Amino acid sequence: MNDWSSVRLCDVVNLSLGVVLFFSPWLFDLSGGAQLHTASIVGIVIAVGSIAALAAFAVWEEWLNLIAGLVLIVSPWLLGFQDSQAMTIDVVIGMAVAALAAFEALACRLAEVRGQKSEI
Repeated sequence: MNDWSSVRLCDVVNLSLGVVLFFSPWLFDLSGGAQLHTASIVGIVIAVGSIAALAAFAVWEEWLNLIAGLVLIVSPWLLGFQDSQAMTIDVVIGMAVAALAAFEALACRLAEVRGQKSEI
């Protein structure tokens, strides 16, 4: 596969989403506390996982981003900020990150089944 396949593009989009998530408390003027900490920590995890996947692809990085996306989706209800703008931001970004990571993991699995090179 070429270097800018759809899998690499997904990593770039996830990296961008991680950066937006990290800066979302300041971009969208969100309050501190759980909203700030969730956005900062999960944004860093997503960004680091995406950078690692861009540097040297491995399936574990996609699973890390999938888990981070799912955690981001449920965090407003677990941490008690479900009635805020931060909930919308977390759920939308979490769904996008989880969907992209699941697509990448599936694409890698399908490539292995077809007998292609496992490093995409």
